[in-house]
Amino acid sequence: MDFPRPLSIHAPFPYPTNTTKTTPIVTMASIPTPAPSPPPSAKGTTTTTTATTTTTAQDTLQPWIETPLIYSAQMSRNAGCNIYLKLENVQPSGSFKSRGIGNMMLEASQSTPPTTKTHFLCSSGGNAGLACATTSLSLPNSTATIVVPLSTSPFMVQKLKDAGAQVVQKGQSWIEADTFLREELLAKDTPGVENVYVPPFDHPAIWRGASTLIDEVVRQMPEGQKIDAVVCNVGGGGLANGVCEGVHKHGLEDGVKVVALETEGADSLFQSTLKGELVTLEGITSLATSLGARTVSERTWEWYRQMKGGFVSGVVTDKEAAEACVRFLDEGRVMVELSCGATLAGVYKDQGRWLREQVGKGVSDEEWKGKNVVVVVCGGSNVSWEVLEGYKKTFGF
Repeated sequence: MDFPRPLSIHAPFPYPTNTTKTTPIVTMASIPTPAPSPPPSAKGTTTTTTATTTTTAQDTLQPWIETPLIYSAQMSRNAGCNIYLKLENVQPSGSFKSRGIGNMMLEASQSTPPTTKTHFLCSSGGNAGLACATTSLSLPNSTATIVVPLSTSPFMVQKLKDAGAQVVQKGQSWIEADTFLREELLAKDTPGVENVYVPPFDHPAIWRGASTLIDEVVRQMPEGQKIDAVVCNVGGGGLANGVCEGVHKHGLEDGVKVVALETEGADSLFQSTLKGELVTLEGITSLATSLGARTVSERTWEWYRQMKGGFVSGVVTDKEAAEACVRFLDEGRVMVELSCGATLAGVYKDQGRWLREQVGKGVSDEEWKGKNVVVVVCGGSNVSWEVLEGYKKTFGF
């Protein structure tokens, strides 16, 4: 199929009509920091603002930023529909984890007496721990200890240490690292210090924080354009839960599909869909260790069943995810880790035919051209030139 060239990176296919609002083109270097979306309060409610706002401590300490939503001409041509990229890779920690982890830690910090030091403890394959470490730096009177599995790369371990966290390696999987943290470290009682457990994904405050991503997308979409699907990855389910919560919060369940990607060997959700019940994998064999939760959260499984056909579970190979990382770097000049490559691979797969099968099955070519799909570029810090070159050698591409 041939597609018209869009008028700008902000214009969807087909050409914008006179009713489509015009958005000026700005360079990344000149994009100002937007006013942050108010995070949920400690009681789980969302604060509202008026035209005149007063800066509060919560606004100042918010550990995440509003990220750009940009139109991708290359990916749109490949997929045959309008692809918008939600660039979570520019978050302070380098990934979407700044939202969920940051929100939970912010709520905990606000409920801790000012004379008490908050000691945050997090078990993570890398990105959640990095979000915990970077958030701790932004919150007053707090420290962070990160427990990661032995499978975590030295590259990521050093990143955590560079962010100021104390790092402990224990166990072969996240579950083993998490058990050690709970039973050995969290139980320690130190006067004047409150230990706060920060799970990588399985907590309502984390999902509330992640849902702010959808709040922003709803505001950022071009006028008159609706969202037809959101594509993200799923490890433990923190991001997917937040996306589903955001979709539900804005009343979009009937029109928006959530497409969640995993890699083979870290596909606990997909295996659960095949068996019709929540499944625990025997181990993680995928190279995408950031997706390495042997069991997806119960809330994710509930969302899958509740949304029925509105929640799609998909799987790609490590090779497909790696190829997507390299291709995205070439097309978008953005470097992301393998777990994010799984998301991108869902768009690139079979020259976009797989995505159309999930989101636009049965629609005409003309109708598919007008569909709007938001792809969450979740980011991730477990990547470098050397890592990508290693993938090329390993997979032979």
